[in-house]
Amino acid sequence: MGARSHIYWVSILTWLLSVALLPASFALAQDSPPPLEEMWRIIKQQQAEIDELKKQNALLKNQIEQVPKTMAAAPAPVPEVEDPSGTVMEIYGHTMLDMGYQFNQNDPDWYDVVRPTKLPSFENEFGDDGNFFASVRQSRLGVKTATPTSYGDLKTIFEFELFGTGADAGQTTFRLRHAWGELGQFGAGQYWSTFMDIDVFPNSIEYWGPNGMVFYRNVQARWTPWSEGDSRFAISLERPGASGDGGKFSDFVELEGVSGDFELPDLAAHFRYAQDWGHVQLAGILRQIKWTDTNNDEFDLSGDELGWGLNLSSNYKIGRHVLRGSLVYGEGIQNYMNDASVDIGVVEQAGLPTGGEAIPIFGLVAFLDLNWSEKWTSTIGYSFQDNDVTNGQTDSSFKRGQYALTNILWHPVPNFFVGPELQWAKRDNYNDGFSSDDFRVQVSAKWNFSKSFGLSK
Repeated sequence: MGARSHIYWVSILTWLLSVALLPASFALAQDSPPPLEEMWRIIKQQQAEIDELKKQNALLKNQIEQVPKTMAAAPAPVPEVEDPSGTVMEIYGHTMLDMGYQFNQNDPDWYDVVRPTKLPSFENEFGDDGNFFASVRQSRLGVKTATPTSYGDLKTIFEFELFGTGADAGQTTFRLRHAWGELGQFGAGQYWSTFMDIDVFPNSIEYWGPNGMVFYRNVQARWTPWSEGDSRFAISLERPGASGDGGKFSDFVELEGVSGDFELPDLAAHFRYAQDWGHVQLAGILRQIKWTDTNNDEFDLSGDELGWGLNLSSNYKIGRHVLRGSLVYGEGIQNYMNDASVDIGVVEQAGLPTGGEAIPIFGLVAFLDLNWSEKWTSTIGYSFQDNDVTNGQTDSSFKRGQYALTNILWHPVPNFFVGPELQWAKRDNYNDGFSSDDFRVQVSAKWNFSKSFGLSK
């Protein structure tokens, strides 16, 4: 029942109560009942009061009916509430299954990835051809945070996966990917090297990726003095390191006391220009690679080399599709490459080792990501790497590698895909004419997850 109905019935009840109590009122006021003329006058007075109440009720009813129209025409202003300052945390990652069949062979510690450097360097080095593999080592978990400060956002990333490398090669075990923090223009920790461009990596399911790509997560301190959107200039001091190959003289006693000596950090920088069509990035690196001979003999094999490199990379949008590519050239930058041999090779003279040289390297990546629809995507592409091996290395040393793949992936719902991929790789030795290749069929399923939390101060 509305407000206007209440008012109307209250008026009627008031009038009825007045009429009902009228005789009693007169009885209390005097001994004898009032004359009829007096009662009629009182009734007419009561009727006039009721008519006045009806007019007031009609006026009030009209005002009530106008209230929604007034509110719709001019809603009451909503007071603005300032967002609380605090930290936002995101927990993210994915679980992933890889299954496939390898028609040839490679190093069993790298059974579920394609790396040309891990293919046989001589006939049947790793046994018979043919191998079924299954792995969940691509699964990943990470945490990101962002906290507003007077110096800009304070951001952190801590991320790990299950892909063992180094001493844990071939294992399903925890492996740190990122441990990184940023405050304004400055960042520090372990993150993508400033020399690389992660956006070159294609939409593939093979874990290791193109062998001709610069790909390295390094410990560093980075300064980004200029950025605008996705365009920026960044410079960093990064952890040094390199690998050497004794080649033909690996078993020489004279080389047993030779070890790396890294006195200076690597210096890397890149400039990135981004627009709606994509981006182009030019990166460079300078590094001192030094080694010391601690043997107490007549040979002093100590030395140093200047490592350097240039990396030109780009993404170019073709409608809904994306072309990804890069060209890299340098000397002594192999440990920044996704799959390469050593940075320093031994030099031979008159049948004896006389020192070492930084090995020149060239790398190429060209991939096309095809986004057919929201539910279907494909990738096709090729990568190449070539090393100018020194004369002191063995004839079976790795010189050249090739890598190619194509896939079709189905995304039936957000955050999930499944599909097959065809993969191929080839290795060429330095000087013995031997080469080996590998062909695989892999099927993967990947489930992504992400959850954000706002933590008020």
